Amino acid sequence: MSEEIVKEYQKGDFTIVWKPKLCKHAGVCVRMLPDVYDPKAKPWITPEHASVEELKNQIDACPSGALSYK
Repeated sequence: MSEEIVKEYQKGDFTIVWKPKLCKHAGVCVRMLPDVYDPKAKPWITPEHASVEELKNQIDACPSGALSYK
């Protein structure tokens, strides 16, 4: 059985957790925070481009649960 891929992106002591296998590509993240989420870029998540509050609001709206935070 293959390991689940989990990526983490830091902004100070705030961490965005992305589980690509869960992602349904609904695009909510890109529509809500286009300066943070750019699927064509590497890395595709740049949390420094939004406040922690904005990031939490967007992640809470993720329909698939692919994005979470700690």
